[in-house]
Formats: sequence, structure tokens, C-alpha cells
Amino acid sequence: MSEATKRDVESQMGVPSSRISRVYNAPDPAFFARAAVPGKEQQRILERYQINYPFLLYAGNIRRHKNIPRLVEAFAVVREQLAAHPLYKDLRLVIIGDTISQFPAVRQAVIKSRVENVVRFLGFVPFDTLRCFYESAAAFVFPSRYEGFGLPPLEAMACGTPVVSSNTSSLPEVVGDAAIQVNPENVFDIARGIKEVLLDDQLRATLIRRGRDQAARFSWNWTARQVLDIYEDAVRK
Repeated sequence: MSEATKRDVESQMGVPSSRISRVYNAPDPAFFARAAVPGKEQQRILERYQINYPFLLYAGNIRRHKNIPRLVEAFAVVREQLAAHPLYKDLRLVIIGDTISQFPAVRQAVIKSRVENVVRFLGFVPFDTLRCFYESAAAFVFPSRYEGFGLPPLEAMACGTPVVSSNTSSLPEVVGDAAIQVNPENVFDIARGIKEVLLDDQLRATLIRRGRDQAARFSWNWTARQVLDIYEDAVRK
């Protein structure tokens, strides 16, 4: 599903490159439908979750390689640095994803960083709610240490949200020049990327424009055609 995964299959499994085809995933087309959730409906969803403040968003699985503890620590750094900012002094972090109970290190990071009152764990949410959170976030932050592909950054881009992403595994080829790329092992580099996206209006506008273009490069129709070609080629052989 990416050149990075292809390299892993070659090196870890010993499969020759000539026998591997790379076929990208793609975001759900519904993320591109900007009018799918009218303004009033979007406001109703935010009010239901009592969201009346600027927030950073993470959405995805909660597993060790997703690096959520470092995201929490970076958020704490940014919040302290922007304590006097007129807009972001009340910045929050919203984490959408299941299995939080299986990884106590995440909540431990919240407690250790003293941000218990400004980090929200929402678990699973319906599609329209997820899309609303993507659209409403000040930035989407995805500090994963390893991804075979990495759909959430593209989903955020399709919704017009600037993205901060890791610079490892498949993510650079997925996000291209449409995201701020950071070192996922360095809390302060993650914080640096978040601050740049929040404070530089020109950069935000550029990332939003590039993000929508980048997300549109990936299509399930094109993916299906490529897979069909592979099946037909296998049958011919």
C-alpha cells in the first residue's frame, strides 16, 4: 500500500521487487463533500460534546506505535508556550479512538504532563461526528512512529484541516509537501510543528490548499483498477 511497505516486504520477507505491486489506499470520498454537514448541524454536534474552544485533534487507533504519549507531552509544551495567546490560551487536545484502556501509558502521560483538564478522550464516534471534528480542529496531529499507509492525515486534508505528521515510514510519501513533517521521537520537534501551523496564517492557508490537492490524488476507483489489472495479469500468467 506504499513504497515504504514495499521496501519492508522486500527486506523482511525476501520477496523480489519484481513480484510486488504498490497500490495506494485512499480516503473515503465522503470526506471531500464539504457541504455534507451544514453549519447549524456542525454547531449542534460541537455543542453536544461541549466543544467551545480551539483544539488539536488526533483520530485513529490507539496503539504503542501511534506515539500518543509524546503527542500529549508536545501538547503540554505548546499550551505552556501559548498561555498568553489571545486565541490559543485555552487550546485543548481531543483524541478520538478506541482501546484507550489497553494502553495506560497514554493516561499516565496526561497526568504526568498535568493536562488532565484539557485533554478529551472521546472513543468511537459516528462518521458525521468524526468529519465535523476534522473540519473544526485547529490542526490535526499524527505523530505515529510507523504506518503502512496512514489514512487519517489524508482524511483531515480532505476536510480542509492543516496537518502535522511524522517524517517516518510511509507518511512522507502520503502527505507530500502538504503537511508539516516532524520527528516523532522528539517532543519539542512535534511541538515546533504544532506552533508553526497554529501561528503562521500564510502557512495554514498553503497547507489547507495543498492538503485538499494531495488528498484528491488518492482514489478508490484508481485503486480498484490497479488491483483488477494485477488479478488479470496473474490469470494471464
